[in-house]
Amino acid sequence: MRRTRILTAVLALAAGLLAGTPPAVAATTQQVALAADTYTWHNARIDGGGFVPGIVFNRTEKNLAYARTDIGGAYRWSESTRSWTPLLDSVGWDEWGHTGVVSLASDSVDPDKVYAAVGTYTNSWDPTNGAVLRSSDRGASWQKADLPFKLGGNMPGRGMGERLAVDPNKDSVLYLGAPSGKGLWRSTDSGVSWSQVTGFPNVGDYRQDPSDTTGYASDNQGIVWVTFDESTGTSGSATRTVYVGVADKDNAVYRSTDAGATWTRLAGQPTGYLAHKGVLDARNGYLYLAYSDTGGPYDGGKGQLWRYSTATGGWTNISPVAEADTSYGFSGLTVDRQHPGTVMATAYSSWWPDTQIFRSTDSGATWTKAWDYTSYPNRSNRYTIDVSSSPWLTFGANPSPPEQTPKLGWMTESLEIDPFDSDRMMYGTGATLYGTENLTKWDSGGRFTVTPMVRGLEETSVNDLAAPPSGGARLFSALGDIGGFRHTDLTEVPSMMYTSPTFTTTTGLDFAESNPDTVVRVGDLDSGPHIAFSTDNGADWFAGTDPSGVSGGGTVAAAADGSRFVWSPAGTGVQYTTGFGSSWSASSGIPAGAVVESDRADAKTFYGFKSGKFYVSTDGGATFTASAATGLPSGDSVRFKALPGTKGDVWLAGGASDGAYGLWHSTDGGATFTRLSDVDQADTVGFGKAAPGASYQTLYTSAKIGGVRGVFRSTDKGATWTRINDDAHQWGWTGAAITGDPRVYGRVYVSTNGRGVIYGDTSDSDGDGGGTDPTPTGACTVAYRITNQWAGGFQADVRLTNTGSTAWNGWTLGWSFANGQTVGQLWNADWTQSGTSVTARNVSWNGTVAAGSSVSFGLTGAWTGANERPTAFTLGDRTCTAA
Repeated sequence: MRRTRILTAVLALAAGLLAGTPPAVAATTQQVALAADTYTWHNARIDGGGFVPGIVFNRTEKNLAYARTDIGGAYRWSESTRSWTPLLDSVGWDEWGHTGVVSLASDSVDPDKVYAAVGTYTNSWDPTNGAVLRSSDRGASWQKADLPFKLGGNMPGRGMGERLAVDPNKDSVLYLGAPSGKGLWRSTDSGVSWSQVTGFPNVGDYRQDPSDTTGYASDNQGIVWVTFDESTGTSGSATRTVYVGVADKDNAVYRSTDAGATWTRLAGQPTGYLAHKGVLDARNGYLYLAYSDTGGPYDGGKGQLWRYSTATGGWTNISPVAEADTSYGFSGLTVDRQHPGTVMATAYSSWWPDTQIFRSTDSGATWTKAWDYTSYPNRSNRYTIDVSSSPWLTFGANPSPPEQTPKLGWMTESLEIDPFDSDRMMYGTGATLYGTENLTKWDSGGRFTVTPMVRGLEETSVNDLAAPPSGGARLFSALGDIGGFRHTDLTEVPSMMYTSPTFTTTTGLDFAESNPDTVVRVGDLDSGPHIAFSTDNGADWFAGTDPSGVSGGGTVAAAADGSRFVWSPAGTGVQYTTGFGSSWSASSGIPAGAVVESDRADAKTFYGFKSGKFYVSTDGGATFTASAATGLPSGDSVRFKALPGTKGDVWLAGGASDGAYGLWHSTDGGATFTRLSDVDQADTVGFGKAAPGASYQTLYTSAKIGGVRGVFRSTDKGATWTRINDDAHQWGWTGAAITGDPRVYGRVYVSTNGRGVIYGDTSDSDGDGGGTDPTPTGACTVAYRITNQWAGGFQADVRLTNTGSTAWNGWTLGWSFANGQTVGQLWNADWTQSGTSVTARNVSWNGTVAAGSSVSFGLTGAWTGANERPTAFTLGDRTCTAA
């Protein structure tokens, strides 16, 4: 992922979040009787998907580690499951900004205690001030200390740190570095209360872009890290020597030798750079510093590494390469606590051809690199990288040397060696968290293995969701930064994000209600088309053609039968087409920027909304007419959907606290709307399978009903509502999208802004259905496609089609590899391999395959010598035709 792509995506996300920010509202006295239901909640697995700017290991308890994300909360490592546990799902709607974590601190005196400094933006985008959360049960529950200023978990400079630190000798003492000129803060009562350290002399002065009028890039990045010298204290007494990093290129490092009473600038320090990290080796008396010319995490053109002797005050430039030879800054920095002479650092802003990691075993006197050039553009790597658990990390790329896929990383601002295990290291990137457990092979001439260590850590931002009523896909998602995925199994990581084209951010998607094999998506891309189509239920895609003036994805709607599409892109007006977008015509009667949707029964009826007006087209999107409906929200923070299978049945949610805000229903195609009086506020609406005995589909909404914010379900057309989430499962802001599952009663998919796609199942769910008979009858064809191949490994998709006349209720497909290939992972089917023979069986939800329909699964594997495709397949006792 290139720097410009990530920066564009994040700034677009910030702007989009501003437009959809939940407003502050006065408390309502209206009370509505709400039923309750017991739900279980999970993530539709993607594994990662965003920036991990901080990793923190506890220094006194083995296997206790935490990770922070910029907008998606904090996580604790579970060694037994090799996964991460989310810790901030209890953050509610009104304090959504507290899902942004600018710093974490784990108490080495009492490992049960952990602290998080939270807040997403320091400008007006975040309506609340920051806070320091404290927990005495490792993040299972939290107490909060509000701060009189904002914090910026998603602001420039968020990869520097850690800004929050616990005194390792007297753990009632904590320090917090603040942005925005607010200085250094201290707590002496274990984070209950905080006060500014008035004697600290420098609040910082670095701003990424002082001319930015939004306040996003022009904020003073402030105090950026705090480091204690534990050797200068005794248990129960405050540590005497404390180092503090400041975002000031001329005065970056300060020290106190009297437990924070007085502070002085370290004499002789380097100037012209920002100190991203300050890591102390107390045993040898060295403070290591990673410098960059900018605050990151996207920028950085020059950098240096320095070592400060705490005993002599001497400074040594230990940069692994000359400054003139850098095109990046340094940030990730760690010391091996088992062998403190071992130091590692990252070139965090080395975007092309790859990030770089440096390692020294002699306190920075000499260094080796994770990779070197042999003869340009060829590389020699000290590592191997295996992304079979998250195969999409290849991004479907096939780059030319010196680039490789998958990349070692980018935005690598966090890097930590396990203090109890010299072989284990973790580091964060802009898309995942990588790790290794044989790191010391680096020193013996071997190659260490890098794998994603990210399971359970879900941090995508969700723009749209769609659950089709049939086909192999259970869910389509539109995501920021990495485009989105087709989930055929919610419990497995998809093999690849949408490709052909690959959008940086997908802004909207839709499928044809009566023909779900037809799918459309729109999104943002540096250059190239902004719309794509699929005719096989999202398995494969092809690009459409942009009308003139298109600059972004906008929203899109597919006709109920897939015969035509209406698109409202950024940069130009609403457009319509028949077929698959080879040419477009301007729609009339509807303003540019309108949100568009389709009627789910009538293929020629489309709807739009803009600035308080509802629009209707009955001629396939050629012309729209403004509805006479009044009383709708006057702004544009509105989302609406038409009910599947019923013409003219439309539900609309949205609004703002200074005007109309709620949920409306129309049964006459938008000619009139009736507001549901018991819904105080609503921001999304979606539909799912009807409850047993009910004739109307189940409604879902993220709303405020009866004075309570939550996720709600109605099985009686909105007459009564059940809150289906609880205070422990709120996920901050959930206002972008919601949909039920048309195949599973009670299942709901909820969008989040940084916690990925959440799905919930009710305790009385009727299940997926589907048989498991392994001996279907009838003819079959199999298409086996190698979709990606690299040295020693490959990825393939297998599509099994029922070409007979009767449905299958379960299937078992077998084949043999001609070249001894071995399967490493297979998704959307159960599998076994014996020698060269592979057997794949249906899972619970994809056993039923109608006549003329298909089912797909994917795999990754290893090969040597050759990688020929299998040519013979058997389904039970029959031979399938190889397509």
